[in-house]
Amino acid sequence: MTQSLPADFDIADMTWPPPPYRPPVRPVTGPDGVRRFEGVTYATTPGYRPRLLDVQVPAGEGPFPAVVWIHGGGWLDGDRRYPPPTVPADLLHGSVLGAGLALVSIDYRHSLEAPFPAQLHDVKSAIRYVRAFADVLGIDPERIGVWGESAGGHLAALAGLVGPGSPGGPALEGTEGVASGESGVLAVVDWYGCSDLVALAAHPMPAMPSEVEFPDPYEALLGAPVHEDPEPARAASPVTYAGGPHLPPFLLVHGTHDGLVPYSQSEALAEALEGAGGEVTLQPVEGADHIFLGSPDVPGIVAESVAFLAGHLTPAAASGSAEQ
Repeated sequence: MTQSLPADFDIADMTWPPPPYRPPVRPVTGPDGVRRFEGVTYATTPGYRPRLLDVQVPAGEGPFPAVVWIHGGGWLDGDRRYPPPTVPADLLHGSVLGAGLALVSIDYRHSLEAPFPAQLHDVKSAIRYVRAFADVLGIDPERIGVWGESAGGHLAALAGLVGPGSPGGPALEGTEGVASGESGVLAVVDWYGCSDLVALAAHPMPAMPSEVEFPDPYEALLGAPVHEDPEPARAASPVTYAGGPHLPPFLLVHGTHDGLVPYSQSEALAEALEGAGGEVTLQPVEGADHIFLGSPDVPGIVAESVAFLAGHLTPAAASGSAEQ
């Protein structure tokens, strides 16, 4: 029996080497009216897995503001589809969509695939991709924010602070995927991310079960121990860029008993941003460990974070930011 080719098959797609990105896949609209673009290839680099993103767009008339979600995992692990175990995906996704925001969940290269700044290159590439295909996705390219947790919080902070005018900025922008275009954002939510990797390297890592082999996350990210060469750690630290000319508003949320990334990391970033005249809110989660373990009100933390983003991504807020 002869099999026919799919209706959307195009011989022009069969190129080598593969193109640097693919156009958005066809969306699937659910009973709730949400349009979902799943498994979109936003960047390819020979020798690495394709970087993928998912987009969920609220029901109704767009274009909608968008939030780029960046997962954690010590830069060594993690998946765009899964928030930390303390934050149900339905809660996170539903809260964003319910606020009238589109959600863009991205993967990025892990540190043992490629050291820093590959991870930031991928985040920047994803933002450029969303802007390049904003009309197809139903997203307003002028109203994009970022939200990350742990390693993703670190990358979200860098995405908000690093631009072409930053120290080493052009090299940190990268050229993966959509190679050029604006990668700035209007607002940043950083959940318990690292801000000063030089200081953090002195903080002892929690003990791991003896059967678990887990590389040192900072050495894996930077390619060498910090004590041997602190310069890569400085280049990967958000506090290095906190004095830039264009600082988006920040919400920093961090457990006060975080044993993996100390609360002092968010304090340091808040102090640096305030010193540069930036708008920053530091929200301690009293008694909570990493990923908000021990907090009785994770839904409240999610709601506060979504409200912050929605407040800064409305048309009026976006217009005001653009005029600064």
